[in-house]
Amino acid sequence: MTDLSDLPPARPGRRALWPGVPLLVALALWAYAMRHTDVSRLDDYGLVTALHPAFWAGLVVLTTGFWFTVRDPRRPGAWAAAYVLGLLVMERVTQAVVYPTPLYAWAWKHEAVIDHLLTAGGLQTADQVGDMAVYDQWPGFFAAQAALVRLLGVESSAMFMAWWPLVSSLMLLLPLLLIYRTFTEDRRLIWTAVWLFYVANWVGQDYFSPQSVAYALHVGVLAVVLRRFGRSAVRRGRPRQAVWTVVLTVMLVAIVISHQLTPGMLVVCLVALCLSRRYRDWVPVVTTVVIFLAWCLTAALPFLSAAMPDMIRSVGDVGANVETGYGATPTGTGAIATSWAARLLSGSVLLLAALGVLRQRVLRHRARPLLLIAAAPLPMFAASSYGSEMIFRVLLFMLPGAAFFAAAALLPKVRTLAADAAAKEADSRQAAPVKARGRALGTWVGLAALLGGTVAFVPAYSGKDRINYFPPQEVALVRQLFDQAPDGSLVVAANRNYPLAYASYWSVDHYWFLDDARSHVDRIVQNPAGTLASDMAGVERPARAYFLLTQGQLANSEMNGQLGEAQLDRIQKSVAASPRFQLVAENSAGWLYVLKQAQGAER
Repeated sequence: MTDLSDLPPARPGRRALWPGVPLLVALALWAYAMRHTDVSRLDDYGLVTALHPAFWAGLVVLTTGFWFTVRDPRRPGAWAAAYVLGLLVMERVTQAVVYPTPLYAWAWKHEAVIDHLLTAGGLQTADQVGDMAVYDQWPGFFAAQAALVRLLGVESSAMFMAWWPLVSSLMLLLPLLLIYRTFTEDRRLIWTAVWLFYVANWVGQDYFSPQSVAYALHVGVLAVVLRRFGRSAVRRGRPRQAVWTVVLTVMLVAIVISHQLTPGMLVVCLVALCLSRRYRDWVPVVTTVVIFLAWCLTAALPFLSAAMPDMIRSVGDVGANVETGYGATPTGTGAIATSWAARLLSGSVLLLAALGVLRQRVLRHRARPLLLIAAAPLPMFAASSYGSEMIFRVLLFMLPGAAFFAAAALLPKVRTLAADAAAKEADSRQAAPVKARGRALGTWVGLAALLGGTVAFVPAYSGKDRINYFPPQEVALVRQLFDQAPDGSLVVAANRNYPLAYASYWSVDHYWFLDDARSHVDRIVQNPAGTLASDMAGVERPARAYFLLTQGQLANSEMNGQLGEAQLDRIQKSVAASPRFQLVAENSAGWLYVLKQAQGAER
């Protein structure tokens, strides 16, 4: 085989250092943009319209510099690595720098679980806190983060969780490189695949969550299996296989005790690999299944026993992955535009991957295991809707293989030695201007595709930051609520999209009325104060019933097609005017009321 990886490196000198110029310019533009980006008032396009124009200029310079650097097979791989790190800075560090508080309500939820683990010394059981008990049955991530909090000596995980997207992305870099180096030594293909992987990974599962760590371990397991459990590796001796089986076991245990979905995805990927003669070793599959079943039949059994009927009913319900309706339909120009940007980005990468499979005959044979890994998650569509998120998870687990073949579509063909000699002979008979035009066309078309994907990542990844960002005033307001709420209190809110929503979840109840039936939501809209007072009337002293309405709830409801700004404003004004409610606190990010009495309803 030949993939142009055996060419001598470029001679040292000034020309060898030129890739550093666009890299430094791009990072300088990014730094300037960070100092001049104002996120105090986000619109429906999220961070996209808030970013200073210098950011976009820096992203174009970075991508262009990477493309012309990586296309030169004589260029040292360190330059491509530096550009990929620059990409991670611009795409994963930006939010941590421009936002003064961590993003995502789910990240704040995970912080609450870790906080409870640190203060109580353990999590809860199913009969104590209902749905939150799922974290007691998959505690791996939370236990590790609690240990990290103590090791670092910080107050809570909120001190570092804003930087987690960068951390989780870096955790993926080594296993990705190991996987791609298994099938090619061509640095151009390896680093372009890594670039496309990060660009296409917009689904937001790199935030502070069990999924982020479990996914990195998933890719790590695939790297070990692909490199150490193939036929050639097995021939080198069983003692080494025993060592790598132990390594796999440790990684598998960490996955199984941390996340519910990832072990299932790993099983289907490993089974798919066994379809290839090179990886017909059932040890990884059997090990994964045994550990997974052992956990499900012991620690996770209480949750699975309660959830199994719904899980069985959802099997085969493919439509649940794409259904829209109340609370699931993006509304507004910005929300719709960013949704389409994400779809087009994913569709383009998958289309490029299909083109790469068709175009690169040698890679189609050599890297067939990656093709199997890319296709393996597809049947999971029929297994469960996973809260209407399975379509995003399938895309996530397809990416390692899809990115490789997408990169192959943008680069020159990989040929056998005989085909390479024949191609050179044919090239020698072809007119030089024609060859030059062909090379130039391939270069600029590839650059356009790479630029389009890299730029599209920003709206796909950050276009909903109006929902995901909670300003310091909102954090302070919610913190004030939980600092004063007695045990047994009830917090009523439109939805759970606010920071610290699960703080004190073991002692404070919650009711999010937009999760209720639409008929009841309509009653709240028609008679806000009276209906809410009735809903909150069952709380007995010394506990209290609070009504909380914040900026994050408003954005989530409006952008997801639930209640609009006018309807939520009517609810807030009705509560404010009612003698049944007392204003406890307010600021620019929201309002907090308490119900004065525990019985009766306003008419």
